[in-house]
Amino acid sequence: MPTQPEDFWSPELEVPYDYVYTDQYGSISPIPGHDGTECFTWDSALWNFADHFRYRWRRLREIRKAIDDNEGGLDNFTKSYMRFGLNRGEHQGRKGIWYREWAPGAKALALVGDFNSWSPRDNHWAFKNSYGVWELFLPDSPDGSPALPHRSKLKCRLETADGCWVERIPAWIRWATQAWNEIQFNGVYWDPPESGAPGEIDSDKKYVFRYPRPPRPRALRIYECHVGMSSQEAKVNSYLEFRRDVLPRVRALGYNAIQIMAIQEHAYYGSFGYHVTNFFAPSSRCGTPEELKALIDEAHRLGLVVLMDIVHSHASKNTNDGINMFDGTDAMYFHGGPRGYHWMWDSRCFDYGNWETLRFLLSNCRYWMDEFKFDGFRFDGVTSMMYHHHGLSYTFTGNYEEYFGLNTDVDAVVYLMLVNNMLHDMFPNCITVGEDVSGMPAFCRPWHEGGVGFDYRLQMAIADKWIDILKGHDDFAWDMGTITHTLTNRRYAEACVAYAESHDQALVGDKTIAFWLMDKEMYHFMSVPGLGPASTIIDRGIALHKMIRLVTLALGGESYLNFMGNEFGHPEWIDFPRDNSYDPSTGRLIPGNGGSFDKCRRRWDLADSPNLKYRWLNAFDRAMMHLDKAFGFQCAPHQWVSRADSSDKMIVCERGDLVFVFNFHPATSYTDYRVGCNANGPYKVVLSSDEEVFGGYRNATKDAAVTFVATPTPHDNRPSSFMVYAPSRTVVVYAPAAWVDPDADRKPHGIPGLAVRSLGPYYAR
Repeated sequence: MPTQPEDFWSPELEVPYDYVYTDQYGSISPIPGHDGTECFTWDSALWNFADHFRYRWRRLREIRKAIDDNEGGLDNFTKSYMRFGLNRGEHQGRKGIWYREWAPGAKALALVGDFNSWSPRDNHWAFKNSYGVWELFLPDSPDGSPALPHRSKLKCRLETADGCWVERIPAWIRWATQAWNEIQFNGVYWDPPESGAPGEIDSDKKYVFRYPRPPRPRALRIYECHVGMSSQEAKVNSYLEFRRDVLPRVRALGYNAIQIMAIQEHAYYGSFGYHVTNFFAPSSRCGTPEELKALIDEAHRLGLVVLMDIVHSHASKNTNDGINMFDGTDAMYFHGGPRGYHWMWDSRCFDYGNWETLRFLLSNCRYWMDEFKFDGFRFDGVTSMMYHHHGLSYTFTGNYEEYFGLNTDVDAVVYLMLVNNMLHDMFPNCITVGEDVSGMPAFCRPWHEGGVGFDYRLQMAIADKWIDILKGHDDFAWDMGTITHTLTNRRYAEACVAYAESHDQALVGDKTIAFWLMDKEMYHFMSVPGLGPASTIIDRGIALHKMIRLVTLALGGESYLNFMGNEFGHPEWIDFPRDNSYDPSTGRLIPGNGGSFDKCRRRWDLADSPNLKYRWLNAFDRAMMHLDKAFGFQCAPHQWVSRADSSDKMIVCERGDLVFVFNFHPATSYTDYRVGCNANGPYKVVLSSDEEVFGGYRNATKDAAVTFVATPTPHDNRPSSFMVYAPSRTVVVYAPAAWVDPDADRKPHGIPGLAVRSLGPYYAR
């Protein structure tokens, strides 16, 4: 029997104890015979740029044909991680380990490490084939033991074109570690000699997955997270600690997806994972590859989709630990010269027209899906990829010439089409999200229509708008029309992920919404009534924090994202341990923090304490997520804003079957306020930010059990309407009365403050 609400709303998956999960792959589909303009069905304005679409479609066809002709097809091409790097294999009837590395500019290459005391012997030197690929076979010893023991540290030593000798971590390495007394990382040969039982966690045994991937959600409720900084303690958290401590929180809150940042190894922790050095290696700071697999398998057991924040937009310029200048040449995987350098990010820019770059990046996506069972990706920095100017010092006005002209890096766009082609064909339930601020048309139309192929675009303008409002506007000056326009301004038939704030706003140098609203007052006035002094600043902040998040969820897109801790108004920014540095774009000194971890953690104890107001915000976020589980309003096709009144400071909108009434006025409450709706009949309060459990005053509460009858009285261009009481700085959600139970949260499965009968009419995890 369920013992907690999450057992009822988010039941755990059960499989036989010895069940082994294996992927069922789809097949790569042929490229359709049209000219790449099928996506124009959704936007006739694109016909003015038909030649551009036809050109990139021809490029896609040419690359796919070349892959088919020379690599045995896209399926085989993207499995190159099984050939490049270090892999078990055979040579002339002997078993052993193959090492393959593309380094066309190198004059000589050897493998060194623990296994040969870092001094290559004659049989540790590789041979270069006609394609610039170095190959080395290390046979097993006569007793069957491998030449490279599991966990061996290693590097490749190579002579560059100018005669210098350098050491590099193999580009396709599966793990890289930094010893406590060393500055540089070492590559590690990762190949556990035996497999564990299904679900068994043992870092020296291959992890065997037990649980199937969850079904693709109708809409995503994404909990964006960083494993390393997820501990309550001032330290780097581990995959296993995150698995034990954080995943249950995510499940209880009602999210159905996690998006994990900083998975790919990055030598500089303070880069937040965005300056990748080792693309195929999960960050060793948090544990072993097998422990990351155990985390993902547990998330699947809890019904959570797992997305990876993948960085293919650029790479660290670090030559000691990364792939920059790997063979001593400036280009290789990157553009040479200034084009290959991102001046703002101080990093290297990939050449997406290079054959081996395509092999490397496409295989990288396939590797994380195959080996770790990720369910999809959030592609970082896509705007930077798609334009030669990287979106820097450039304002996108919406003119289509900005998207389809000489500024566009067609090679990068075609790469994105290819990766979406591979992922969605091979893994039919795969989800891809693109971080694009430009708003390129057809970005979220399927690749086979001629679109770029993403499932979702991150709706980045919303967070910027909230910060702009909070930073520069008095409460009486808030413009409701501007707010609703920003929330609803997205391309037809292209799905978006909305968020009021993400990790970007939580970093030091910026401010979260909670900080903009309450600032230093949070350190002194967050005790519940009776245990500490009151503050009007805190009262305002808590009220608006709830409203901002729910109006974003209701109107901002077809899915939603929250960064961990922001749901309860985490009172401190994120500041990674760091020393003094300089901004590469301005030369300005950036003071460090002495290597402190104090601000690189999450204070879960604040949300858990019954004596602090953070729990009110946490409870409201939980109720919001479960409201979407019950009514599916977030991706409902019916969305209508009937009122955006800047004088009254009122927003009235419909999403699915629900009617949302937001009163942003700082002082005025409205009695008998008429709101328009789509359907006649009885409505009741299903959720109110004014409930006591959310820190409200119960002026508008589900417990009043009032029935509001919508009659065929047109109002605000809606066919029906009813009258409500709208207290100042509250949001009240009305649902068809048949699906409302004011006592629902008093039942064993109840979510505090939520009045949904049973699981609601459209329940889905």
